[in-house]
Amino acid sequence: MSDSPVTPNPWAQWRAATPARLALGRAGAGMPTDETLRFGWAHAMARDAIHAALDVDALDAALRADRWDVSRVHSRAPDRTTYLRRPDLGRQLDAEDAARLRDDRPVGGCDLCLVIGDGLSSLAVARHAVPLLAALRPQLPPGTRLSPVFIATQARVALADELGEAVGAGLSVMLIGERPGLSSPDSLGIYLTHSPRRGRHDAERNCISNVRPEGLSYAQAAFKLAWLVRESLRRGLSGVGLKDESDLAVLAASPDAVAYDPGTDPQETSR
Repeated sequence: MSDSPVTPNPWAQWRAATPARLALGRAGAGMPTDETLRFGWAHAMARDAIHAALDVDALDAALRADRWDVSRVHSRAPDRTTYLRRPDLGRQLDAEDAARLRDDRPVGGCDLCLVIGDGLSSLAVARHAVPLLAALRPQLPPGTRLSPVFIATQARVALADELGEAVGAGLSVMLIGERPGLSSPDSLGIYLTHSPRRGRHDAERNCISNVRPEGLSYAQAAFKLAWLVRESLRRGLSGVGLKDESDLAVLAASPDAVAYDPGTDPQETSR
């Protein structure tokens, strides 16, 4: 028996395993002061992540230092307030940028259009976009023809559709700041769309979410994304028709694994 007058908290081990706000305790009829302060701090971090402007110059320099070609574009939302109030404008490319890209479109197009959009968390983009692309590059199929990496400001996911269409890409990949949560103000999302063009809808995309050291690591996200890129280009589709079976590719690489045919249904082979 312990001589301590403090009753041990049975939730302590659970709280150590998750950033979720559970078992906060109470002080009388309210929350303890320290938890109230933590909530205020987390809420402020989420608000700052949404409203803070992306440092485009710093991101551009970091990408060029990693030997990426870079181009800057903007949506039709002229400022952050308009962007938040008019999501439709964030999905459309600025008219001057659209005309410039059409004029500079490479002959024959490209295989992959890479876009980095500030989205709803510029903090996520500033922290994670460059290391994620560094992890992705060696895993792309040899000979993949890339567009410049587009840095898009005031951007929504669907902006990559118009960008991909403008450069004649077979596939677009948008890295974008996700809507902040109280424990994740810097979560990066990835959206992949085959044959990008205006009018595509969300069922035609694949998504990888929560890319950050506390969530899905850069190496894991890059592996999943490279697998989806290869399979999307090979099969000519994305979205609900393309299931993420990258885990099966990991199993197939194991020396004890049974050979896996990606054209088969894994549920059928397990019966």
